[in-house]
Amino acid sequence: MTTKSQALLNWIDERFPLTSNWKAHLSEYYAPKNFNFWYFFGSLALLVLVIQIVTGIFLVMHYKPDASLNAAGVPVAFASVEYIMRDVPGGWLIRYMHSTGASAFFIVVYLHMFRGLLYGSYRKPRELIWIFGTLIFLVLMAEAFMGYLLPWGQMSFWGAQVIVNLFSAIPLVGPDLSLVIRGDYVVSDATLNRFFSFHVIAVPLVLIGLVVAHILALHEVGSNNPDGVEIKKKKDENGIPLDGIPFHPYYSVKDIVGVVGFLFFFSAVVFFAPEGGGYFLEFNNFIPADPLKTPPHIAPVWYFTPFYSILRAVTYPLFGLDAKFWGVVAMGASVVIIAFLPWLDRSPVKSIRYKGPVFKGAIAIFLVCFFILGYLGVLPPTAGRTLVSQICSVLYFAFFLLMPWYSKLDKCKPEPERVTFK
Repeated sequence: MTTKSQALLNWIDERFPLTSNWKAHLSEYYAPKNFNFWYFFGSLALLVLVIQIVTGIFLVMHYKPDASLNAAGVPVAFASVEYIMRDVPGGWLIRYMHSTGASAFFIVVYLHMFRGLLYGSYRKPRELIWIFGTLIFLVLMAEAFMGYLLPWGQMSFWGAQVIVNLFSAIPLVGPDLSLVIRGDYVVSDATLNRFFSFHVIAVPLVLIGLVVAHILALHEVGSNNPDGVEIKKKKDENGIPLDGIPFHPYYSVKDIVGVVGFLFFFSAVVFFAPEGGGYFLEFNNFIPADPLKTPPHIAPVWYFTPFYSILRAVTYPLFGLDAKFWGVVAMGASVVIIAFLPWLDRSPVKSIRYKGPVFKGAIAIFLVCFFILGYLGVLPPTAGRTLVSQICSVLYFAFFLLMPWYSKLDKCKPEPERVTFK
């Protein structure tokens, strides 16, 4: 550094903890040296969040949250999206980046969560990191659902109608809660404005706050690794972990490789298949919302479908309460139960590398059931599909609820003292 640059940096450090934060979170934050492919997805989730925020800012400049009809008889909100697509310079690119980014966000987050499941990243001392992550997932679902209504297409309108009506199944407070969420007795202009406000301002603020808390908690206790070994237990005479390397420049450069690879796939979808075969952008959503014409089959976006299948799998009333209520309970429980993994897993080791065949078989069945539930969620229900979704829903919950027993009884290999390379 030149003398002037050092003087400027000293001036900043006296007033803002720039250098200390750089050291604490990058250059002197020691991460395990055996990170693999699965550790790309945390940084990729942060990248997609930035993409969503930046593209969202540009979309808000031209979008109008107005459900009234214009002179052509088209809802103003729908027409404003078409205006962005057709008349705003580069608007089509910004819109497709945002819509593709929503699906990319969930793909990356699902893979990030699966990595945590594989390597036991929820185990002590990382319980709070996992809870913050589960809250991020819940808030992300709320953000995606509210943003889904904004184009005011057929599937947006009727999807919101179905999902909001589910809250009315809650005893005593359900009807009033649905009314508060909608802001009206039906999905209308009030609903659109309400969802727009939450999607653009309130929920992103909560999401960013949780992401910051997630990262701070991670850097406080340190990152997990594929062996599940705590690198802070083995340090040299300078207090540096023997199996650790500085995050910068080693992993910041490695993450750039992951970012470049991700952007290749992301750009391919944005430029060549932004609708994702009807999964990223449903074909019905290119039709203006019509409250008088119900689509033949209403289904949520693909990233909600596993939980939607669990909701539809409940077809029997219980304790005097109808099946709709218990379906909502099951759907909510299927997400919330993920937060309890730190206390459900009783295995003596963290990583799947050293767990026995029972846990490996359980996680394989869980993964298959999750994909089946996701696939069934986009299809119209039939008696056979409902039966399959009921079986998969039972197995989904069994993976979590039986974990205290099968994880404890499983025959595990001894965990190594130091990290290994394979």
